Amino acid sequence: MSDDSPIPDDEEEVSEVLSGESEGAGVLTGESEGELAVVVEKPRAQQAIDALTDEGVYDADRRVRAYGDGGVSIPVTAVPETVDFHEVVRQVGDPRLRTLADHLRERGWTGAEVDRAPSSWAVVGSVILVDVGDAPRPAEVGEALLDLHGEADTVLQRHGIAGEHREPNVSVLAGEGDTETIHTEHGTRYALDLAKVMFSPGNKEERSYMGDRVGDDETVLDMFAGIGYFTLPMARADADVIAVERNPTAFQYLLENARLNDVTDRVQPYRADCRDVVDGVSVDRVVMGYYDAYKYLDSALDALEPGGVLHLHEATPEDLIFERPIDRLEAAASDRGRSVEVLDTRRVKSYSEGVDHVVVDARVD
Repeated sequence: MSDDSPIPDDEEEVSEVLSGESEGAGVLTGESEGELAVVVEKPRAQQAIDALTDEGVYDADRRVRAYGDGGVSIPVTAVPETVDFHEVVRQVGDPRLRTLADHLRERGWTGAEVDRAPSSWAVVGSVILVDVGDAPRPAEVGEALLDLHGEADTVLQRHGIAGEHREPNVSVLAGEGDTETIHTEHGTRYALDLAKVMFSPGNKEERSYMGDRVGDDETVLDMFAGIGYFTLPMARADADVIAVERNPTAFQYLLENARLNDVTDRVQPYRADCRDVVDGVSVDRVVMGYYDAYKYLDSALDALEPGGVLHLHEATPEDLIFERPIDRLEAAASDRGRSVEVLDTRRVKSYSEGVDHVVVDARVD
């Protein structure tokens, strides 16, 4: 950890070591109850916070703090039973400032300046992604976000996504400047470089949803796999996934993430245009996680078995939700003498003003 880490030094923050367990929970006496925290290595901080949140013991009212050489103490309401840690400690000090506005006011920002600060951002592993807009003193916004999220060490300013491979345009706003990280969602681990490949935090529930939809030993074609956004949850749910990605950087992370999640035996990766892979392929399910996926419907339908399920993503204007993607799917199926039964429709997130990211799930006979 660098000397200029935004997390306060541990000497003033931790008063007492209560137990030292490498796995599971230590047994604490009643007099030890109070401002508890568990110590983990800093690279594991976000993964541990996610797991502690899932267990229901993460204390969001207190700060994540530095601890020792390369560790952090994460506040908890009780000793966790399912999360590995090094030791349990007691934290002292002021409660966490709960909002970005609190941190900016502490830096002397006026009410009018605070009103111009960003209202949303995303923590992806150890990196914070934010669009500061017209906020004054962007670097102070970055430092305040690091104070707010002690598990992070870098803040990136988003400048959009462009190019054939939808590559992100970002710049370092504050912190160490390390853009490579490992992000954990619902037990799935994603290694990625946020300066090189796209990651949409707003798709979190959709990624989890796909892991819940597939059946054991089901064969799935993921036509736009990226770093494994949908491939990994599905493979972890025991589906066999043909994962196609043409961006060479994203493809390398796809391979790494299959190993990281121990699903290499469930993932068949191809660095190619998905239209060049479908010949001779026969699958139970097709995932089309790309805003212009409708352009590839012919290839998707060629690969999909009768009675199989297709998940069509699209960026759709509000006045055409869900009519346009359904019409496109039905037209492509009709050209092949096939019929469509719509199983589900949902909005994933806002794509831009007046346009939403939507998904249509359909069975195609």
